Amino acid sequence: MHDGSHDESHDESPGQRPGGLRWHSGRLTDRAGTLRAYPGAVRRGLRGLRGLHGLRGRELGSAPALLALGITWMVFQSLNDNFLSPRNLSVLSVDIVGTGMVAVGIVFVLLIGEIDLSVGSLAGLAGALFAALNVNLGMPEWLAVIIAVSCGAAAGAVQGFSFARIGVPAFVVTLAGLLAWNGLMLYLLGPDSSINFSEDGLVASLTSRYFGSPVVTYGLAALGTAGYLLVSLHDRGRRAAAGMPYRAVGEIWARTVLLAVVAFTAVAVLGRFEGLPLALLIFLAVIVVTDVLLRRTPYGRQVLALGGGVEAARRAGVDVARTQVSVFMVSGTLAAVGGLFVASRLTSASQVPGSGTLLINAIAAAVIGGTSLFGGRGSTWSALLGVLIIQSIASGMALLGVEPPVQSMITGGVLFAAVVFDSLARRAAESRGRV
Repeated sequence: MHDGSHDESHDESPGQRPGGLRWHSGRLTDRAGTLRAYPGAVRRGLRGLRGLHGLRGRELGSAPALLALGITWMVFQSLNDNFLSPRNLSVLSVDIVGTGMVAVGIVFVLLIGEIDLSVGSLAGLAGALFAALNVNLGMPEWLAVIIAVSCGAAAGAVQGFSFARIGVPAFVVTLAGLLAWNGLMLYLLGPDSSINFSEDGLVASLTSRYFGSPVVTYGLAALGTAGYLLVSLHDRGRRAAAGMPYRAVGEIWARTVLLAVVAFTAVAVLGRFEGLPLALLIFLAVIVVTDVLLRRTPYGRQVLALGGGVEAARRAGVDVARTQVSVFMVSGTLAAVGGLFVASRLTSASQVPGSGTLLINAIAAAVIGGTSLFGGRGSTWSALLGVLIIQSIASGMALLGVEPPVQSMITGGVLFAAVVFDSLARRAAESRGRV
């Protein structure tokens, strides 16, 4: 009969753990080699944190989202030949950016097992604040942009502080934020409920600027592919030297070839219309930077550790409150950035971002892309896959003349299926005793 003691032999087997942590001789060690000793009771409390590593081997990751995207594209292309046309794909690549930026911020919050309901209102507030400062007060665009984004970060910090330090549930504090920021947005917009700004200015150029030169576009595709290969090979060598699991060289080259095919094909198709959109490049840059932040920095390891259990993360030395506040700041900042891209697409600040659709689509994108609602699993690439699926459905149905209410029902059904899949996967993991 098991006496409740932990199997020490399991703890002593070296292996990489989530967030760069690993167990060695009954101790928790990070990549820098710093050892922290914990008694057996604490190690049992850290099972949630340690179990995150095993998820990689059991779960399908982004495969369901990629399959869903492929099916979506095939279905709509079969129904309308214009769906995969260079023009429609170009429009799609720009339309995903505003919602996608917000979804990246949502991924950070979901990774710690919480939710942020204020992002849609914050996005609308950022657009309204920018337009009010620039158009009504004559402030330079660059300064108005900085203030708008800073406002999003500050709002996220206030909500994060209320959650982490005061103890207000995230659902409640962000719901209050949804109402408050939406009200402030409406106040700034005034009786006309919208403010138009210059179509030739800085913000408008975010979604109207394209790179048409083949030298630039194919050069960027080659640079991105080469960068991925070099980083992957460097990471393989570093992990091998540290005695950690690493990818085979053949797998790295296979992934690189696949990335090259996708990148060069995308550049070729988009180049047949107006070229490579600046908005898409910025979005991809944000995804890469945030992905590196989550997977390759101590801060990212702390965020992932929180998803494995707050108490376990605290006992592992994570400053829980500070990390929680920072996560909501990231969410607020990216919500503001996304709001500026939405305003750029419309060349006006309006009530559209705060209507609720942006919030729903951003959360749906993160979950459909593979980020778990229960925390601890997902990446910023989930936001890209999820928003591609959602916007592809919207674009395809618009081409077919489907009414907006039906579009909402279909999007809701896709989100429901993704949540059910996530819940079943978690229950299956729990039945194996690994969560």
